Amino acid sequence: MRVQCPAISQIDYRPEHGKLFVSFQDGDQYVYVGVPARVSLAFARSAAKGRFFQRIIRDRYPYNRI
Repeated sequence: MRVQCPAISQIDYRPEHGKLFVSFQDGDQYVYVGVPARVSLAFARSAAKGRFFQRIIRDRYPYNRI
C-alpha cells in the first residue's frame, strides 16, 4: 500500500509469514520478519508512520535489505 510519508513510500504485510515489507522514498527496500499483525495494522493506521517505524519496528525485528 502506498503511503503519504516523507521517509516511507510503501508498506506491505504478509500475515501468513509475519513479514512486513517497507519501501523508503530513497528507493531502499527492507523486509522485517516476525512482525505481529497488530503491529502491522497499527503501522498502517498511524498518522506519523516515520515516527512509528522508528519507535516500534526499526531495530526490534530481524530484517534484510531487498
